[in-house]
Amino acid sequence: MVEQYTLFMPKAVYSGKGALGRICEITEGRFKKAAVFTDKGVEQAGLLKLPMEYLQEAGVDTIVITDLPAEPTCDQAQEIVERFNKTGADLIVAVGGGSVMDVAKLASITAGESLTVRQLLDNPGLGKKRIATMMIPTTAGTGSEATMNSIVAVPEKQLKVGIVNPQMLPDYVILDGSLLKNLPKKIAASTGIDAMAHAVECFTSNKANPFSNLFAKEAARLIFHNIEEACENPEAEMAKTNMLIAAFYAGVAISASGTTAVHALSYPLGGKYHIPHGVSNAMLLLPVMRFNQPVCGKEFAELFDAIAENGQQNLQLTEEEKADKLLTRMEEIIKRLEIPSSLSAFGIGRDALEDLVSAGLEVKRLLNNNKRELTAAQARELYLQIMD
Repeated sequence: MVEQYTLFMPKAVYSGKGALGRICEITEGRFKKAAVFTDKGVEQAGLLKLPMEYLQEAGVDTIVITDLPAEPTCDQAQEIVERFNKTGADLIVAVGGGSVMDVAKLASITAGESLTVRQLLDNPGLGKKRIATMMIPTTAGTGSEATMNSIVAVPEKQLKVGIVNPQMLPDYVILDGSLLKNLPKKIAASTGIDAMAHAVECFTSNKANPFSNLFAKEAARLIFHNIEEACENPEAEMAKTNMLIAAFYAGVAISASGTTAVHALSYPLGGKYHIPHGVSNAMLLLPVMRFNQPVCGKEFAELFDAIAENGQQNLQLTEEEKADKLLTRMEEIIKRLEIPSSLSAFGIGRDALEDLVSAGLEVKRLLNNNKRELTAAQARELYLQIMD
């Protein structure tokens, strides 16, 4: 565990039943024009209706940018930034999943500047907060609403890259479980497992610390107790709200600690093959955690104690038994939620192996967080486990 650590969080977070209604309180008399970032799926699902009504009620003019891409490249993000620069807005409202929020955060630190997203790839610290941001997540997974990270694909590297800058921390966050009511199970499942990966990875990271562990452990408890109901029951608003809170907590843990080899090895799967981020993490989560078990047994046992319901009975279990039970429970959840477990479902065979290994090992920012050092041979074996 590191000896020095810092807690980074958004300025204000609003949650609970009817949390969207706080938009008026936040914006009235404070902002004149909001640029609303979203995507076609969110728009078609009718999820923009209430945020737009509340902004208008507060007397805030609005302009909507609806075509934000999923899993954006750095150049696609730049195109959105340039369009935003023409709006004259003094507030960015992101209504959507991780990709929407990530691009919104990039716009907030490059607005009105000659600075480009590509320049941030090499020097993220160049960006400075220019525009206030409000994040309204419509999925419970990425935790982007709580982080200083923005993930973009770099086409020539066929890899995803994380741009990390504390200036991207959101100003306002609204967590309203009603927005998840009609979220398709497939998306709810993959994003939910992404949040699970965040919690477990941050708790087992080389950079883990008392701040990150507090949020990662509570995120894990909420996820293990709510993810199945939240994904399978459209009416389970409490479970969905708990998943939103868990994803937020896991995002806070990312900013205080950091993810590890699961995310490092998943980046090439998204960057080159455009596999959804949550799905690629779900496929790699168990193989990587089993690989890490020899050096993370203590942390796995602690997480098991946090999620377990039979307290007295579990006192009889050894650390190894608890770790095994945690990984078994993770496997049960992933199988029940019917997330693809093999790259063959995406037409990826063994001919891609060496490129994946080479690209995955480039993500040193995250591999350095992994408690067990990962060699090329071991990375190759982990990818092979999800190829057959």
